Amino acid sequence: MNHKKIKIDKFLIVILSIISIISFLSIYSASMYLSKSLGNLVLKQILWYSIGIILIIIIFKFKLSFFIKISPYIYLANCLLLIGLLFFAPEINGSKCWYVISGVGSFQPSEFMKISLLLMEVYIIDKFKNKYQIVSIMNEFKLLFLITIIFLIPSLLTFLEPDTGAVIIYFIITLFVLIVSGIRLRWFFILGLIIAIVASMFFGIYFLKQELFIKLFGSDFFYRIDRVLNWKNGSGMQLENSLLAIASSGLLGYGFNNTPIYFPEAGTDFIFTVYSSNFGLVGSIILIALMILLDIHIIKIAIETNNNIYKYVISGIIGILAYQQIQNISMTIGLLPITGITLPFVSYGGSSLLAYMILIGFCLYIYNEKELSN
Repeated sequence: MNHKKIKIDKFLIVILSIISIISFLSIYSASMYLSKSLGNLVLKQILWYSIGIILIIIIFKFKLSFFIKISPYIYLANCLLLIGLLFFAPEINGSKCWYVISGVGSFQPSEFMKISLLLMEVYIIDKFKNKYQIVSIMNEFKLLFLITIIFLIPSLLTFLEPDTGAVIIYFIITLFVLIVSGIRLRWFFILGLIIAIVASMFFGIYFLKQELFIKLFGSDFFYRIDRVLNWKNGSGMQLENSLLAIASSGLLGYGFNNTPIYFPEAGTDFIFTVYSSNFGLVGSIILIALMILLDIHIIKIAIETNNNIYKYVISGIIGILAYQQIQNISMTIGLLPITGITLPFVSYGGSSLLAYMILIGFCLYIYNEKELSN
């Protein structure tokens, strides 16, 4: 990297700055329904953003290639952290997803596993491309087998917490990276066929042989599936109040710091409801437009770079951001089941926000490299 000059992606910085202001305003408004013991969440969110900026500087200092090179060690460390959760983490809301650090807060390894998995898969694909100039079907099969193992290890550990939402994100990262890697399309057809067969057997047992299903997978997993499949019928107060808050906000909303309807997880999972309640349809359209512009701009960076490794990295980043944006907003308006998925750069959270900032750091670095090479 040319240390004499750094090309700053001003457009990305401006978009992210506006979204961060929306985050601060929404968290402040959500604070009326949050426990005072949590402290000043706006100041904490500003702190997380500040630490995120430091992490971006570190990425520029060491270069993205360095983190890809050491990705096996990062991946292994994250797997060990996920294993540790099952033995040492306190149970919070029925899940063991966080390490609680007294006086500091909580730490969620699955957020950083998204980055570890992405870098590890890019590392493996790059090694594969360098080794085989002419790729045979058997070699591609070996690659897919290795990628599958790398995907399944953290997926199983995360599923046991349980955190199904994170497992879905792991799958999307893997799918997007493989699509951009250029492997033969037949593998995706085979994958789709395998998923269809397994899903048919799985749900066949679930609907027709429920006692057998419970024996095989346990009653806890049965009720988790039941809640997902019956989310429309058993939406509960959280979704009902979210729908009411959004629907009643009108064109311009109730106004800043005026959220008249209570719903749980106002500062995290349901932050979009808070924002929409405050700023109405117009505000919601502006936020969604900002997220679309952010995604399109990141895709544009990938298209314009000539480095295939960078294309793989950005494909995974887009998979993460797009899925979480769609999932989070859709669940607040009743289009998708409620999961513990945060809204990128808007929801309060240390682990999640730092993970997003690292991803943005990768994008800024790739943009800088692209501009310097032109």
